[in-house]
Amino acid sequence: MGAIAEMTQQGDVFSDGMDAVVIRQRGSCLIGGKTLDMTGFPYKHVKAGHIIIHETASDTYKPLGVKDGAYVALPAGHTYEGVVLASKPADMAIVSVMYSGEVNDEASPYPVTDAIKTALKTAFPDLYFKHD
Repeated sequence: MGAIAEMTQQGDVFSDGMDAVVIRQRGSCLIGGKTLDMTGFPYKHVKAGHIIIHETASDTYKPLGVKDGAYVALPAGHTYEGVVLASKPADMAIVSVMYSGEVNDEASPYPVTDAIKTALKTAFPDLYFKHD
């Protein structure tokens, strides 16, 4: 079934000011957004540009794991789905997932390897990773 989240927002809203730097050109997003399964995600926020994956067996969307400041390999049974459009607190991870547009790879929350760029480009030909 996938993750479920409370839709009301209480408390402060997070912004480090990087969303507009990371997402250089907004493109198409998954309709309606996605509630992310944040199980095991160690950070307080999921930031714009974070790579989103989909576990096909459970129809669950989640951020790609991070270890030692870098993305981990795509787990078996998962597919790439795009990137987070705007930063959100991890306990309120209802996000827009962008699959076409332009992402500043040098400003992304974690380094995007050539292997990840190639896999994303294969899945989403209109998602570009560029920088100045």
